[in-house]
Amino acid sequence: MRINEERLVKISVQGRILSPGEDQDYMTGADGAPFVMPSCGGICYNVKVGDCCMGLLGDHIEPGVSVGCAGEGEGARKSFSTISCIGNEAVVASGAAKGRTGLVTGKHDLDRVIVHFDGETLNLLTHDDAILIRGYGQGLSLPDFPGVKVMNADPALILGMGLGAREGRLTVRVAKKIPPCLLGSGMGGASAYRGDVDIMTRDEETVRELGLDTLRFGDIVLLEDCDCSYGRDFRRGAATVGVVSHSDSKTAGHGPGVTAILTGRGAIEGILSEGANIAFYHPIIKGGI
Repeated sequence: MRINEERLVKISVQGRILSPGEDQDYMTGADGAPFVMPSCGGICYNVKVGDCCMGLLGDHIEPGVSVGCAGEGEGARKSFSTISCIGNEAVVASGAAKGRTGLVTGKHDLDRVIVHFDGETLNLLTHDDAILIRGYGQGLSLPDFPGVKVMNADPALILGMGLGAREGRLTVRVAKKIPPCLLGSGMGGASAYRGDVDIMTRDEETVRELGLDTLRFGDIVLLEDCDCSYGRDFRRGAATVGVVSHSDSKTAGHGPGVTAILTGRGAIEGILSEGANIAFYHPIIKGGI
């Protein structure tokens, strides 16, 4: 698989571990009932990439560490999320875990980046610690597939996915295929270079039919009829491949979040494969699952 890696720029961005936010108080579920559960932010000690993201007693749970530029200007928050790519190296820049490394595994909302660290490192981290990310991947392209746009992905991730070709289309192994009727929060004009789009999972019959009850953090999935070339849009025949970044949700219009890495109009074919998960493509994560 040819890529344009020789022209890419690797550049640093830095943030801090984000404290859980205001959503930790009462929220209202799609059934109208209020609930209190852990939600976004913080250091998640017992949920990691490769685990099932469904059925947890939590809402929009981010596996590992949630990192951002809280308190910084809007430009810093945007660049932190935009430049960070799934598969990038993350380095602890302060505190007891200084020098230890992890891996970016997803993005959430418009300014959160999710990072995997091993269990020993997680136990050393605090909310005061700075995390430097060696941003690498935006601008990546596949010269042999001009109809496919690459985003949010480290070259090592793209090369490790075992991409192929069939009748002029890029073939990608995916764990699940998601119909457009299930795409909720995050759809619309927002840039797909930041954040994610949620898979709506409140219809239990559909969840069972599509096997979404076994969806995992880090799964590579295909969003049918979804074009993320210039914002997230419905377009028949288009397809977007992304990585499941956060957990399910009890709220209407929400569910597991998917960060886009490949998108195209009639140029991508998904091939179902149970092993399509970033945990099995990166030794730094595989060693910790």
